Amino acid sequence: MGGRVGPGHDGEERRENTAKRREVRSMTTLDTTMPGAETPATDAPPARLDLAALYRESEIGPLLAELDRDLIGLQPVKNRIREIAAYLLVAKARKTLGLEASTPTLHMAFTGNPGTGKTTVALRMAGILHRLGYVRKGHLVSVTRDDLVGQYIGHTAPKTKEVLKRAMGGVLFIDEAYYLYRPENEKDYGQEAIEILLQVMENQRDDLVVILAGYADRMQTFFSANPGFRSRIAHHIDFPDYTDDELFSIAEVIAAKEGYRFDEGAKAALADYVTARRAQPDFANARSIRNAFDRARLRQAIRLFEAGGTVDAEALSTITADEIRASRVLTGTGVR
Repeated sequence: MGGRVGPGHDGEERRENTAKRREVRSMTTLDTTMPGAETPATDAPPARLDLAALYRESEIGPLLAELDRDLIGLQPVKNRIREIAAYLLVAKARKTLGLEASTPTLHMAFTGNPGTGKTTVALRMAGILHRLGYVRKGHLVSVTRDDLVGQYIGHTAPKTKEVLKRAMGGVLFIDEAYYLYRPENEKDYGQEAIEILLQVMENQRDDLVVILAGYADRMQTFFSANPGFRSRIAHHIDFPDYTDDELFSIAEVIAAKEGYRFDEGAKAALADYVTARRAQPDFANARSIRNAFDRARLRQAIRLFEAGGTVDAEALSTITADEIRASRVLTGTGVR
């Protein structure tokens, strides 16, 4: 009869529904194990961490040792660098153990007179930051105002951004940073560079560390006029002048690296030179000593050339008292 459904048809329909339910369950099970599906995290942070092992693995020890070996004096600076390195190592350990550990602010200010090792320490700091994983590359880009500030409208922004692009992943060292700010000149473009730097120091501090350097008093004035910089600087390190004994030792190290030595008369003359040069204008600590050595070996070369005859390694390597005392610093005729 038309429209009647028999018992056989009911059984077939029930079997089809059952098969469909099994297929759905099967598909659901497959979905949860498909590639790319999220799985609950099972790795918990460790309960303990060996700081000594972390220190060895970071390989910052050799850099700190180089700092101690290559820089004479400056013990307060070395202590501060070691403190910062320890702080960063502990911050890394905290993150490893799952403790609260936001990325520390690492921008710095190095203050002190010329020739006190600021650039050298900045280079070592870049290496420490890299080995601890706080910067990607660990290179140092050293610039002054002229590298950042343009001479006409529209020139400063591209210059500053190009420098920042080169420095990304490392450390940007701005020497005599206070020259960026010249309020007495209304047409100066330094303020534009400052605004770009401040923005990058804040927004990209995970990928760039900026070190501002210069004379202590001028840097203080600069920070007072530009509080945005002061608020972004986490570490202030003051570089003291070298003592006379330290400068004498620096001269011997410079000479030895170049394959020279001072004879006894030259050592006495050098001690007099250091004392006299410090009292004169534009004294630049180790830089002044380097310049004095370069002029002394020039005088030695002239002496040997004019003497003629044969020479041995000893003669070619020895700086005498005459080469030092011929300096205008000691003859009273000028600053050389």
